[in-house]
Amino acid sequence: MKTLKTTFLILLLSINLAASAQDYPFAVTVKGAGQPILLFPGFACTAAVWEETVAELSKNYECHVFTFAGFGDVAPIGKPWLPKIKKGVEAYVKDQNLKEAIVVGHSLGGALALWLATEEEHPLSQLIIVDALPSTGALMIPNFKSESLAYESPWNKQMLEMDAAAFDAMATQMANGMTVKKDKQQQIKDWMVHADRETYVYGYTDLLKLDLREDIRKINIPVSILAAAQPYGLEMAKATYTEQYKNLKDYEIEFASDAAHFIMYDSPQWFLEKLIKSIAN
Repeated sequence: MKTLKTTFLILLLSINLAASAQDYPFAVTVKGAGQPILLFPGFACTAAVWEETVAELSKNYECHVFTFAGFGDVAPIGKPWLPKIKKGVEAYVKDQNLKEAIVVGHSLGGALALWLATEEEHPLSQLIIVDALPSTGALMIPNFKSESLAYESPWNKQMLEMDAAAFDAMATQMANGMTVKKDKQQQIKDWMVHADRETYVYGYTDLLKLDLREDIRKINIPVSILAAAQPYGLEMAKATYTEQYKNLKDYEIEFASDAAHFIMYDSPQWFLEKLIKSIAN
């Protein structure tokens, strides 16, 4: 009887350890077969942002499509949000034994892709960055200093205490500037409103604090950037990307002249053509 109990306890412990090993801070759906492609959405978005993209890429590749904790229907996690997401992705790639993985990342997802590729050892073969910068904070905040940003701040307190109507109005205004497609503006707004509020506030602080402008010099794999020219115009977009990526040794960049932040919505044919070409090259 004692031996039976011991065997049962060992089996139960093994099951619990296996479950813990799979407890990632995100949800992943897998579609297709072939070389793995990790698709990271932008801040507050779900895997659905890649629906049309995956329909095409999954014909020839194995697509791993992410929704991060606190967004969509994925349970939130504690702070620090973004470092936990990064560690989770690294564990997922290792656990799934994904080799020569390509990363396609939009906005926050692009910044995360850059961060992963700055590590000395990583399993990635290529990055395709969709309208993302090494330092969002430097773009948004005058006299930006990463170390000066904190979770406890008047702005974060205001955001956490904002009532539903005020937050909805803010999300509507933000979404309207991210795409020219009216139906997609509603979708983007809904994602923001549905997000866990603490994740939205503290996770965005994590993103603003992330400054990879120096570290990107460590990246040693091909990087392709698909950037939006709107709403500020092509020349300003070129100047911003040139300055932020000046320490990246080698990259290719193309601008969607008529698209805002969600290029996959505003210029879908252009986006797919450039994306597939970048992967093929």
